[in-house]
Amino acid sequence: MKTKKWIAAAMVAGMALSASVGAYAASNMQTIKAQLNHGLGFVVNGQAYQPTDAAGKKLDPIVYNNTTYLPVRALGEALDASVNYDSASQKVVIGTGSGTGTTGGTTTPGTSTGSTQSGLTAVTYTAAQKEAAKKAFALFQGFETPYAPMQAVSGDSLVSVGAGGDSVTYVFNKMKVSIAPRDGSFGYDLTPVTLSNGVKGNWYKPSDVDMLTFPLGDRFVTIWSEGGKLTKAQIEAAAVHVEKASF
Repeated sequence: MKTKKWIAAAMVAGMALSASVGAYAASNMQTIKAQLNHGLGFVVNGQAYQPTDAAGKKLDPIVYNNTTYLPVRALGEALDASVNYDSASQKVVIGTGSGTGTTGGTTTPGTSTGSTQSGLTAVTYTAAQKEAAKKAFALFQGFETPYAPMQAVSGDSLVSVGAGGDSVTYVFNKMKVSIAPRDGSFGYDLTPVTLSNGVKGNWYKPSDVDMLTFPLGDRFVTIWSEGGKLTKAQIEAAAVHVEKASF
């Protein structure tokens, strides 16, 4: 129990360091001198764990005044806990419950949005679906590392995953998520958009369906919803949670 309390405290503290400056009044900000500890390892539930950001880049803990501050989004996902930032009340919300009774919070770079504030819920993958995803990505030389959507709009569910053409596509009831080594929006009229995690992408319309594409690590992600089942806002919210999978 003591360990869990320490982790929770560290997560909150870590969030304070990673939140954008604009989320806090200037009077609440203080400049500090801290160190990045590149040598500290992690074990979560008996398994070695390396925190990474949404692009798969390694994240290291910060040490300040003999206290270790951990990356809240990455650790929250490792512990299967949603992490949200409520800009109205300036509170970090870990797990269920918004802390304010509202649903108007926004997501800051480096955080994970759960069903409490964005209408999203964690995607549950069966063993067969995980294996299918790994086999699909294994077909692409140099891009074998599996990436996957980790959250979807509440009420949506994964139907299938497989390789086709030059991409791996996750088919949900309400959306499709395609991950490829190249940008499929080339040659189309683009409408720029900045996602809530700071990633810059584009909306484009190759036929009668609006598609959102954005870079993720060494590849590109395209998300769309046929038949208008999801709004652009819902697609953008789900897009933030496509990341390197630990299958």
